[in-house]
Amino acid sequence: MRFNLPELLPDQLEAILYTAVVIAGGLASGLLLKIVVFLVLRAYNRREDTLLSHSVARHLNRASTFFFPVLVLSFVLPLAPLTPKHYEVLRRLVETALLVTFAWGLVKTVDVIEDLVKQHYQLGGDDNLQVRKLFTQLQFVRKLVVSLIIFVAVALILMSFATVRKIGTGLLTSAGIASVIVGFAAQRSIGNLLAGFQIAFTQPIRIDDVLVVEGEWGRVEEITFTYVVLRIWDERRLVLPLNYFIEKPFQNWTRTGSQLLGTVFIYTDYTLPVEEVRAELKRLAAANPLWDQRVCVLQVTDSKERTIELRALVSASSSSRAFDLRCEIREQLVAFIQQNYPESLPKTRTAFDAAPEPPFLPTGAAAEAG
Repeated sequence: MRFNLPELLPDQLEAILYTAVVIAGGLASGLLLKIVVFLVLRAYNRREDTLLSHSVARHLNRASTFFFPVLVLSFVLPLAPLTPKHYEVLRRLVETALLVTFAWGLVKTVDVIEDLVKQHYQLGGDDNLQVRKLFTQLQFVRKLVVSLIIFVAVALILMSFATVRKIGTGLLTSAGIASVIVGFAAQRSIGNLLAGFQIAFTQPIRIDDVLVVEGEWGRVEEITFTYVVLRIWDERRLVLPLNYFIEKPFQNWTRTGSQLLGTVFIYTDYTLPVEEVRAELKRLAAANPLWDQRVCVLQVTDSKERTIELRALVSASSSSRAFDLRCEIREQLVAFIQQNYPESLPKTRTAFDAAPEPPFLPTGAAAEAG
């Protein structure tokens, strides 16, 4: 059978043009649908100002720009006059793009849910134990859900190809050996992942907890699948593996609450009237807005050869306020002693024995000695 090429070209060109029109029309219709949806959402925002509508517009805007056109294209693609082979190739490409954009939209939907939770529960208060518990679990669950979405999307894309399915079937037959090899290779990573689950739900640490780790004071800034980021007081970051908080001891100053006692030590002479200093401490604490009115005590906790040790205990609603309160009380008590009892500041005493008198000599002996 012989074909006349000039006779076939118009038919092929017509099919190509019609296919291009179908693809362009599908993409344009999807883009128009996205614009209409977000125009309606924007109009709703002007009438009802809600976090949900703002969060959807902020997080899903870009993902929807790709998802809606691909979605409409997947519906109109059968209208294209393509051969079965060409149609199958184009269909696979559209399905892959649809899976990618849909997974992208799901990830951004998780961000919208996170915004709604954060609006309902505020982290800014001093005693925010329950909120910190929730945020710690939310951060870990969010990372887990996002990872699961990406993993499933990639798996669906790969399994849509027959070649990959055959490879996967072959790999399953050797899953026992592979699991042992992977288990040894990823032992530390799996340990960190299990530690992450334990930290997320037993919560020895939480987001915004105040910790003392490796001699450093800081707040928990981020908890990932493998490590914890601690924001040190001087803006440095201390990064520690999750296993550290399961295997080693550390201090958690906000484990059950944020209230804390601040300690101030002062060393003075024995002549200081302690009762006067105790009354001044109570007056200073009552006038300081950082004091939470729970504890205000002054005690003599030690006595040494030259000085006595005074310990002032004052309470505050958080560790940062307790630190500032300690510094202010220390400065004011030292100034009070300097102004009112300067003779009671620490001093060193030195005693000199009297000079020995010359021995008594008779008059004659004294004359001879002279």
